[in-house]
Formats: sequence, structure tokens, C-alpha cells
Amino acid sequence: MTARKIIKVLIVDDSAVVREVLRDILSGDPEIEVMGTAADPFVAAEKMKLEIPDVILLDVEMPRMDGITFLQKIMSQHPIPVVICSSLTDRGSETTLKALESGAVEIISKPRIGAREFIAESKGTILDTVKAAAGARIKKISLKIHEVQPKLSADVIIAKSASKAMVQTTEKVVVVGASTGGTEALRVFLEAMPENAPGIVIVQHMPEGFTRAFAQRLDSLCRIAVKEAADNDTVIRGRALIAPGNHHLLLKRSGARYYVEVREGPLVCRHRPSVDVLFRSAARYGGKNVVAVIMTGMGDDGSRGMRELKDAGARTIAQDEATSIVFGMPNEAIKTGAVDHVLPLDSIAREVVRLALS
Repeated sequence: MTARKIIKVLIVDDSAVVREVLRDILSGDPEIEVMGTAADPFVAAEKMKLEIPDVILLDVEMPRMDGITFLQKIMSQHPIPVVICSSLTDRGSETTLKALESGAVEIISKPRIGAREFIAESKGTILDTVKAAAGARIKKISLKIHEVQPKLSADVIIAKSASKAMVQTTEKVVVVGASTGGTEALRVFLEAMPENAPGIVIVQHMPEGFTRAFAQRLDSLCRIAVKEAADNDTVIRGRALIAPGNHHLLLKRSGARYYVEVREGPLVCRHRPSVDVLFRSAARYGGKNVVAVIMTGMGDDGSRGMRELKDAGARTIAQDEATSIVFGMPNEAIKTGAVDHVLPLDSIAREVVRLALS
């Protein structure tokens, strides 16, 4: 049996505490080696002259050179998977979104001193993100660490319906799940949507404090309206609702009206918001009226929900491997046998509109 390749990680952050905590988290996994840490990009560049990392964990705000400038230099000279580590301040949201546009593959939350529950919840996500980033397709352009928390299912948020989905109506709803690489994939998907597109509800794995700026940016680019979802928002034609970071988003129905519920709760599939939660609620309240899409992302969040949607009569689509930054989520959904169509990213919007009209 061929030995699994060890992932070499370089941590770049001006906080000594953060560097120490991240080192402790990563070094505890046998598949990861922390090849070094650096307090700023200049020190990081010197280390990279001696050894090239497989993944870089990069802070945004640092002395001497900011993280985005360093990221842009990396992507233009020697593309390496970069994961942005942020303290999640509102002030930094647009800056971090710019980092994603500049080639970063993902955002993870920066551990905070004393936030033991936060670190316990985030450990599994940090490790999964680094492993997913190591396999991403990149284009040239001492705190006590708790055990990883159990991987919960959507049952903890919404019970699986024992009855068949409702009869089909004329109004369709589109539900979308995405993670690593999803910020760019969603931009391509939503920019291709016509003004009268069916109502869209989205879960993108993204921390609290970033989804509002992300939605506002998409709103400025797209023909349809895009907003961060608020509790009881109606799902209407020509608008996409994006789950707020750190909250689950459910599709509900009252009579002929579809609306969303924003709900707190534990991590599901190690995520909050969770694609499985959205998809299960869509299977329960939308059934045959739903077109579901699962896009690029690590892990298997959404695969069980996609199966439930298919069983409820929904039409289902997965992004193909060639256009996915990480093929984890689409691939896991495909394995369940619940996916009707596997399509390249630039074909998904057209197929969604066709299915919604059929």
C-alpha cells in the first residue's frame, strides 16, 4: 500500500498565540506537518526559498505587507493553495472577500484566546479545510485542544418527514449548497441567472460576518437581487437568499408562500450553516417543486439531503469534477445515486432554468 503523502503547511500570522494554537491543532494530525511559521510575509518568503509548502494558512492584517498583497504575489508567481485565517471582524469582511477573489480557496476562523468551545468546534473544520486545500485545483492568477466533536446529522435541526412530499405546484424553488471554491462558483452561477429566475436559497459554508458582504457583492454583479437571508424572508422570483454565517437556513411553506427560517443549533456535518439542513427542509416542504444543486466543496455535507430530495421528487444537479475546486461534496452526492445531471459550472444555470420551467 502506498503511504499517504504528508501535507506540509506554512502558518503566516502576526499573533504568536494564533501561530501556537494552529500549530498544535495541525501537528496533532498524522497527515499534516507544520513546516514552519512566520510572523509576516517577508519571513514567510524566506522560508519558502528553502521549501515550498503544500498549503499556506494566511492572516489578512499583518505588519510590513498585508495578506492580500502577499496572496496576489503567490498566485501570480507560484500558485499554492492558500487558506485565509481571519478574526471575523465586520471591518475585514470585504477585505477577506477580496482575498477569495485573489485566489484563496477558503476562509477558516482564527482561534481566540479563552474561547475553548469555539476551538473545540473548529478543530475538525480546520483539519478538513487544510486537507481539502491540499488537493484544490489552483490556477495561476498553549491552549488545550479538545477532541473533535461528533459529526451530527440534520436530525438535530429538523426531523426527517415520514410522509410523501406535497403535490407539485407551478412555483419552483432552487436550493444550492457549496463550500470550498463556492464563492467563485456561485458568482458564475448567479450572474448567468435571468431577471425572472425562480427563487433561490443558498448555503455557502462561510463564517459569520462575511455572508452579508458576500451577498452585497453578488447583488452588485447580478441581474437578480441577492441578499443575506433574514428570518421569514419570502422566496420570490428574481432573488437569491444566502444563509447567514453561523446559522442554519431552512426552507418552509405556508400555503402558496415559500419562506426561510434562520435557526441556531449545533454543527451539522461539522458545519453551520449546513447544506443537509437546507436540503432536508426543501425535501419536506418543497418536494417536486425543488431543483437542487450541489457545488464544489470538501466533505459530504449535502449528500444525505440530496438523497432525500431525490426521493421526494426533486430534480438534482451536481457540479462536475473538472470545474470543481474540490470535488468532495458533489462526488459524495453522486455516490448516493441521487444526482440526475452532472454538469460543468457554466452549464448549471441554464439547466436549472430549463428544469424550473418544465
